Amino acid sequence: MPDSGEAAGFSYRVDYRPAYAVANIALADGQSIKTEAGAMVSMSANLELDSKMEGGLWSAVKRSVGGRSAFVSTYTARGGVGELMLAPGSPGDIVALRLTDETVNIAASSYLASDPTLEVDTDWGGAKAFFASKSMFVLQVRGSGVQFVTAFGTLHPKQLAAGERYVVDTGHLIAWHADMQYSIRKVTKSLFRSMTSGEVLVAEFTGPGRLLLQTRNLNAFADALIPFLPDKGSGVSIGEDN
Repeated sequence: MPDSGEAAGFSYRVDYRPAYAVANIALADGQSIKTEAGAMVSMSANLELDSKMEGGLWSAVKRSVGGRSAFVSTYTARGGVGELMLAPGSPGDIVALRLTDETVNIAASSYLASDPTLEVDTDWGGAKAFFASKSMFVLQVRGSGVQFVTAFGTLHPKQLAAGERYVVDTGHLIAWHADMQYSIRKVTKSLFRSMTSGEVLVAEFTGPGRLLLQTRNLNAFADALIPFLPDKGSGVSIGEDN
């Protein structure tokens, strides 16, 4: 099902959900949108691209350690409406979060694009917090506007009532309200049992608030492929006769 909407200065439509989603954005003349470096699939010729280390060196360093590119790409329409198509690096879904004077946390690898009116900063997620980006850092998005987030698999919302507790594998955690209370812990009291269960670190949230989860874990998928990859030390390539 396509997802569409409008914001100040642009409209958008998300097609091919949930497996191979792409975001189609129409920018009014003079309007801009900020995106992750490398997210562009195609664009109309009247879009102007500016890529820079926004916020100075320290902001670029924080983005890098948080799992994003050190550079921010800004697309601006010149001389008429401009069309921009964006996609994440892995198969999956795209959802537009509409913020109204609020702050949300998102896993750094899930950032795709945002309204220029939003303030996006990298924050410390905790010494033992490895979120969907396999990073100890999260992005804090503040203000009013549209934030596009991505997932490996599809995106699943979970609404928590006041006082309700809920446990999430950190590799599936994409976004949550910044004022939600949560702690990072082992899934069991025993480290050995946590490791043998395959669920080492989890985040335990307390409502009220809304969580956004991805239905697949990219790191787990990559680990599952390892037995099928050629052995680099064998000297044998695919298709070579023994």
